[in-house]
Amino acid sequence: MKDWRPGKSTAFLEARLYSLTLRLAVFLLSFCLLACDSQKKESYTPVYASTSAGKRAILIFGVLPFHNPQHLYETFSPLVEYLSRNLPDISITLEASRSYEEFEKKLNSRHFDFALPNPYQTINSLQHGYHVFAKMGEDDKFRGIIIVRKDSGINRVADLKDKIISFPAPTALAATMMPLYYLHTHGLDVNHDIKRLFSGSQESSIMNVYMGKSAAGGTWLPPWQAFVERNPLLAAELEVKWETPPLFNNGLVVRDDVPPEIVDKVQSLLLDLPTHEEGRQLLAVLPLARFERATDATYQPVRDFMKKYSEAVH
Repeated sequence: MKDWRPGKSTAFLEARLYSLTLRLAVFLLSFCLLACDSQKKESYTPVYASTSAGKRAILIFGVLPFHNPQHLYETFSPLVEYLSRNLPDISITLEASRSYEEFEKKLNSRHFDFALPNPYQTINSLQHGYHVFAKMGEDDKFRGIIIVRKDSGINRVADLKDKIISFPAPTALAATMMPLYYLHTHGLDVNHDIKRLFSGSQESSIMNVYMGKSAAGGTWLPPWQAFVERNPLLAAELEVKWETPPLFNNGLVVRDDVPPEIVDKVQSLLLDLPTHEEGRQLLAVLPLARFERATDATYQPVRDFMKKYSEAVH
């Protein structure tokens, strides 16, 4: 660039300086966009969410991975949207997790404002500042089941010795812990006589049995019923061989810094669902007959079960 000398137009200098500044700004912006894009590619994790726009406060509702994230979103998003529509100045966001481990990490770090964990996770959440305010009804549905292929030749619990048994996750109460305890009380040494295969989800535990990767699989009634409905031809080759006794159904917990008036309103909306047509339709999607009032003390029988389980099964 030629030197500027006294007598030349200041407009010329200002134009050149503006041009250089503009080029520098474009360069820095391009660099930042590339850096941000690179960072996004490394850290991006899909979020399955349902929000109501235009409201001031956003609360996160985390749901245990009963199903894969997409199926879970389809199942629970209508309920979460209903809660948001009926909470003035509040928007509730549904957040799914891809695994039990991921869900528990979020719960233990107090990421969720509201959450629907299994009973074992419910009692653990109390140590992280959550409280029970309701629960899913129909406790009779909260029982573990053990499925096998119809052509497996497995008829007695003893036939599972030296076999692989699939389960969703170590902390799946109805689908893992309760079936393991059932097998233990029926004479199988579950710590030495079987190999446990943790597949990551209810559906994959079932599919491992169908594909012959495991001789039997643990799950619980709602995921099995959903599998039968969505995959009737595959389910026709499987059968429920054993069922465990029931325990209390999944809890609804809230973080201790959520205002009580919001908790009361959410509780009221959930408990009233069976009283109107829209609510009954929302429950049918889950599927569930009702939510029930509950407190921390409601889950004492789960603590009692966990004590017996930890003593018998490592």
